[in-house]
Amino acid sequence: MRKYFITGLLILVPLAITLWVLNLVVGTLDQSLLLVPEQYRPKELFGFDIPGLGTILTIVIVFLTGLLTNNLVGNYVVKLWEKLLQRIPIVNSLYSSVKQVSDTLFSSSGNAFRKAVLVPYPHQNSWTIAFLTGVPGGDAANHLVGDYVSVYVPTTPNPTSGFFLMMKRSDVVELDMSVDAALKYIVSMGVVAPAEVIAVTAAPAAKE
Repeated sequence: MRKYFITGLLILVPLAITLWVLNLVVGTLDQSLLLVPEQYRPKELFGFDIPGLGTILTIVIVFLTGLLTNNLVGNYVVKLWEKLLQRIPIVNSLYSSVKQVSDTLFSSSGNAFRKAVLVPYPHQNSWTIAFLTGVPGGDAANHLVGDYVSVYVPTTPNPTSGFFLMMKRSDVVELDMSVDAALKYIVSMGVVAPAEVIAVTAAPAAKE
């Protein structure tokens, strides 16, 4: 019975977590329906809510925003909007910081989180997977002698929290591993090994 119970857990737990995350995401995105006048919401028109309709609306809004701002008129409007926000003291610092981070993470020309690396952490005799985020800047670069890189060391099983480190480039080992594979490896606490690692370790055994 213990064997069957564990087998059932292995099947149902990933499914339950996936459904829970999807429900959380869809429920959050459905809040965009609050932008629609109350008389035009599904509850008023049909007498019941339509799950996922807000998600579709959010996707359409994001797409239209990108479409409208990808021209001269749209860029001009965005610049005016940003100049307006820059005149508000607290909003200015918050918006500027968030925009700089989002531009770095989501820009197609950016290099943030594009490479998985191996770094010694938390001491020289242990190693962990991190992600290259660039090179040190500002006054910090003036106090670092040599070639340094900036890395983000995520925690497990929650990679959204972690540590920002500046390390010597010679201490950082670039991995032949995709960012997605590295994230799965981190989230699974090393249980789900990347295919690249399996292929490399299995090759010598096949030759023997």
